[in-house]
Amino acid sequence: MKSNKSLAWTFAALVVIAALYRVIPNRPLGFAPQIAMALFAGAVIKDRKWAFALPIFSMLISDVLYQILYAAGLTDIRGFYGSQIATYLLLAGITVFGFTMKKINIKNVLGYSIASPTLFFLASNMLVWLAGQDDVRTNLPLPKTVGGLLQCYAQALPFYTGALMASVFFSALLFGGYMMLSKRDTKAVTV
Repeated sequence: MKSNKSLAWTFAALVVIAALYRVIPNRPLGFAPQIAMALFAGAVIKDRKWAFALPIFSMLISDVLYQILYAAGLTDIRGFYGSQIATYLLLAGITVFGFTMKKINIKNVLGYSIASPTLFFLASNMLVWLAGQDDVRTNLPLPKTVGGLLQCYAQALPFYTGALMASVFFSALLFGGYMMLSKRDTKAVTV
């Protein structure tokens, strides 16, 4: 019981810390822990409803904070926007992707932590393009052509670079911490 309570507090702290980190002003574009958190939750948390809840709650809390800051005129970033449900669904998709990680080792964590933001980038920006995103060069909607899609991806590269670095960094922290704690707990039991 005590262990479950401790685990619940750990996960709650993780959600809040990740949410607060995401709203730090002037952090690099896309450099946030939510994709790594979704991957970690899918790979590690056995109860699937909690695996989905961990990254979604973190994203929701940070979106609420962004909306409050936006309403107060303290940021240009809106917390809530029209295509937001797609972002949440894609984040849930990363959690599902985490379910497929059969063994937690350096090779798998690195591969999955590179693949996760890549899949998120490709899918989310295709949706942005389909929704009629503006071309930053012309302020006109991107054309529904291969060239328009490629321009949409090009415009989002700074976010992808940050998301890729963040995914590798935060995955190393989350999975590394998990493995260290797992080994410590195993040693405590066997000694």
